[in-house]
Amino acid sequence: MPSLAERLRFLVSPRFRAAHPLVPVVRLAGAIGVGVGLRQGLSFQGVASALERAFSMPGAKGVALLVNSPGGSPTQSHLIHRRIRLLAAEKKLPVWAFCEDAAASGGYMVACAADEIFADPNSIVGSIGVVSGGFGFHELIGRWGIERRLYTTGENKAILDPFQPEDPADVARLRTIQERIFTGFKDLVIERRGARLDRTQEAELFSGAFWAGEDAKALGLVDGIGEIRTTLREKLGEKVRLRLVQPPRPGLVAQILRRGPQQEEPLAGLRGALGTGLVDPRAALATLEERALWARLGL
Repeated sequence: MPSLAERLRFLVSPRFRAAHPLVPVVRLAGAIGVGVGLRQGLSFQGVASALERAFSMPGAKGVALLVNSPGGSPTQSHLIHRRIRLLAAEKKLPVWAFCEDAAASGGYMVACAADEIFADPNSIVGSIGVVSGGFGFHELIGRWGIERRLYTTGENKAILDPFQPEDPADVARLRTIQERIFTGFKDLVIERRGARLDRTQEAELFSGAFWAGEDAKALGLVDGIGEIRTTLREKLGEKVRLRLVQPPRPGLVAQILRRGPQQEEPLAGLRGALGTGLVDPRAALATLEERALWARLGL
């Protein structure tokens, strides 16, 4: 929100106004597409309005992105990437991305929407690839005498069911999908980074590996080492103004609806503690999923 001085600036004669460069800043943080209840993940829906406001801000000289994500949903990553590029082309504004702890996997796809990418020496960058995972419980339930009953209307409706033995045909189908997504990811990185990539290291670049800031720079994954304020002062002058654009906060009613039904007696036994009382199992699973994404990077 503009300060009082900025709102009253029109009262000052134009020749006395200081025309300091303005750069809206949008924070894109968290696991992409992972979230539940009041604890939402990074998604297109969640950031679309902030991006629109940032690119539409009067007097903006460009838009800065603070990226801090281990990745997640490839679809949500691509939707965010595309919206940034469409807005940049429409408003004819440069975009700068600044990697914090990580810009990995889908987080790096989002960062590639920028014209220039900067990282901290300790940032984790890369992890260009696709991963799927799960567990197999068929032997466990057999050991406990549990019978699996599953009814479908299509022969492929229950592929990769964790309670049935793994079928090589199902795995082959999954790998075909992964390869298609990976090819799109790889083409996007090559298109956006162009000649800046060290193509002699292409096999390593697209192996799913990740690097710290300086090594990522040597490979052409980022353009420089630096944080947002110092870098933009070097580009636009010491008087550059950075304005954080936040997504709208959900109203009280929306927050209550997200909580879901509450148990009347949250301490009434273990069932309540594991259900809608003390612990929301959906939130716990989302937290574990996000924790696993960060853990893959050693963070």
